[in-house]
Amino acid sequence: MSPLLRTYAPAPEVFVRGSGALLETADGKRFIDFLGGIAVSALGHSHPVMVRELSAQLARTVHLSNLFQNPYSQDVAARLARLSGLQAVFFTNSGTEANEAAIKIVRKKAYQRGEKQRTGLIAMEGSFHGRTMGALSLTHTEKYRKPFHPLLPDVEFVAPGDTARLRSLLETRRYAGVFLEPIQGEQGVKELPHAFLREVRELCTATGTLLVHDEVQCGCGRTGSFLAGDAAGVKPDVVTLAKPIAAGLPMGCAIVAAEHADVFEPGDHGSTFAGGPFVLRGAQVFLDLMEQGLQAEVVARGNELRAGLADLKGEFGVITELRGRGLMQGLRLERNAPELQKKLYAKGLITNCTAGEVIRILPPYVITSGEIACGLSILRDCLREL
Repeated sequence: MSPLLRTYAPAPEVFVRGSGALLETADGKRFIDFLGGIAVSALGHSHPVMVRELSAQLARTVHLSNLFQNPYSQDVAARLARLSGLQAVFFTNSGTEANEAAIKIVRKKAYQRGEKQRTGLIAMEGSFHGRTMGALSLTHTEKYRKPFHPLLPDVEFVAPGDTARLRSLLETRRYAGVFLEPIQGEQGVKELPHAFLREVRELCTATGTLLVHDEVQCGCGRTGSFLAGDAAGVKPDVVTLAKPIAAGLPMGCAIVAAEHADVFEPGDHGSTFAGGPFVLRGAQVFLDLMEQGLQAEVVARGNELRAGLADLKGEFGVITELRGRGLMQGLRLERNAPELQKKLYAKGLITNCTAGEVIRILPPYVITSGEIACGLSILRDCLREL
């Protein structure tokens, strides 16, 4: 019996090394990584700059605590603020922790304004914000929630696009914040309509409700712009980021707009490990490479991936829909998506099946045109078998 708690059911292969978008098992089997650690490994595996810079950082400091500054905190925070168009950053260890921070930010803001009745929260149907108790309260899927009731009270879920119900809830002035993902990754790479994102922004502004965009999966340049919400011309009051932000190291953050930058005071919130020099050096390397041309590569490779998937949709009637943007793509099937995912894995292509019917593709930003073509070829062969 394994000494690990049964929270995961991993495949039997043991991966021991990787390079770029390629992975290799202990017995020498090679895979093309179309999943990137579920949107985490933005720079792929053993990126030479990461190896060099993090090896050097190990010889300096790894952890200092938040009682002291480190050489990277101000720079990384300033760059994230600039790239997001917001103002102030709180570092975390994960996306879930970033969403927990956002919950406290929206509630504290209402408290500061003397609106102590505004403790409720609104999220979208189909949402996934994490598995800790606060984030789980905002996660819509019942199978994740049911064993852990009672969760946070006064949480309402609204169907994406249901502007009328959202307006009626917000006009009660009982809700401190609205949480949404511009692209719902766990729901099958489901993009919320841009018009709806703009309507939510307008309603939140009109009712004094803070708007939180959870871009843990779709942010940090994966869709072609630094924030996915930028494509709709929408800026939230708070955005949460994580997954690719330190290219594989455990890091997240909550970034707030200027008018909320004073919401937290010393002692209101904290994190023992977050914002340490080791992970922030990793984030700095990631941001350096993004601004030195990697963002353009994401757009180019995303276009190649989308064109290849469109060809497959035209060839195979079982594909009913293409979803996503950039290097966050989804292939919705009429049937047998879990079976297809297993076939792909057996032939050396790592993907993920989510929402029961969608093959989710989240490759590293450094994936090459040749690796995309090879992955699409494997996908074509498996679709023929299917």
